[in-house]
Amino acid sequence: MRSPRTMISIGAALVSLALVLAGCGGQDDDAAQSGTGTFKLWHYESANGAMGKAWDKAIEVFKAEHPGVTVEFERKAFEQIQQNASMILASDQAPDLMEYNKGNATAGLLSSKGLLTDLSDEVTGRGWDKLLSPSLQTTARYDEKGVMGSGSWFGVPNYGEYVMVYYNKDLFQQHGVAVPKTLDELTKAMDTFVAKKITPLGMAGAEYPAGQLYYQLALSKADRSFVDNYQLYKGPVSFDADPLKYGAETFRQWVDKGYVSQRSASLKAEDMGTAFIAGKTPMIVSGSWWYGRFSSEIKKFQWGTFLFPGNKLNAGSSGNLWVVPEQSKNKKLAYDFIDITMRPEIQTILGNNGGVPVNADLAKVTDLKNKELIANFAAITAADGLAFYPDWPVPGYYDVLVAGGQSLINGSKNPQQVLTELGKAYEQGVSEIENG
Repeated sequence: MRSPRTMISIGAALVSLALVLAGCGGQDDDAAQSGTGTFKLWHYESANGAMGKAWDKAIEVFKAEHPGVTVEFERKAFEQIQQNASMILASDQAPDLMEYNKGNATAGLLSSKGLLTDLSDEVTGRGWDKLLSPSLQTTARYDEKGVMGSGSWFGVPNYGEYVMVYYNKDLFQQHGVAVPKTLDELTKAMDTFVAKKITPLGMAGAEYPAGQLYYQLALSKADRSFVDNYQLYKGPVSFDADPLKYGAETFRQWVDKGYVSQRSASLKAEDMGTAFIAGKTPMIVSGSWWYGRFSSEIKKFQWGTFLFPGNKLNAGSSGNLWVVPEQSKNKKLAYDFIDITMRPEIQTILGNNGGVPVNADLAKVTDLKNKELIANFAAITAADGLAFYPDWPVPGYYDVLVAGGQSLINGSKNPQQVLTELGKAYEQGVSEIENG
């Protein structure tokens, strides 16, 4: 779900691209074959997050196993890579390995343009496919049109993620609120906070969180056939009827009831997260990627999580993908690094720092909260409950979704107007993909 914040001008894009490419030089194909040279790695995970910690260790292992190779790791901003990926990967400045968002609109689009390496032989040869459940493989494989779920492997995930509710246990206890088990109980809990003049649900309209709430609400009225139609184009999708109508209308009702602040329309995900860390917010609805950071930074109150009450379907998927640019000059080194991140020792670091591993030694995951996080994900996948993310279906849809979420929060457009715009962009995007 995490995608670029806003559309940027061509001039700004070129400036940003120049910044991204600063300091990048060429590499030597022959050096790669001899086990020497330079290996360029980009990702955008924070150093104190689960993935950042695990991949830092993977870099250490890689260096030890490839003593003649110089590792050039750069931590990029998510939006920096997302906004400029096509330009970067079409140039000779591409890294050897890069973390990238999954879905039709992102990895699928790049694969359809021939910018990503087909990893199918490496996946089967190294046994990575045996470590990933079918639902996690969905986001790694794309057909010739860039539609996920079939075709060749163009990426490899090494963790899972899903959307849940984070809550401040101290605030719940202080105001006599129990953990809700149904959507009705959730609204009653939020009514209790509103009566105490507390905005119960932290939000960010300038980035992905608003879209996640809209989608979670829609999924409360959805089934697997809706997800297949919406994400995989297996059937028509109506933006004038439930479940999408319910999602947009209920979101706006929650704003009207004071569950979500109108001031959050301009906030970014970081603003929402830091407010929760500061103990100012009873709840947020967002992804498991926050888990490790909250574990590290929340010191003054007790917190926990629960699945979105009553939902059988939840936004979630495999984690972001390792992709190897077609222009990579050291592909063998990229494959070796991916392989290291799939090892149990690295996966267990993920599990012990708030990540959702795919191949950890669970006996060595010691924190009870982390065990619960992993168990909830296992329960979702076992029930075929991963519904991917609302911005995935077509390229450029993230920006349309963010604009719609902001409009629902600030009231500049009513739910039907928002749905009409979402529907128009969706149908146009699907038509372009299907008709080539």
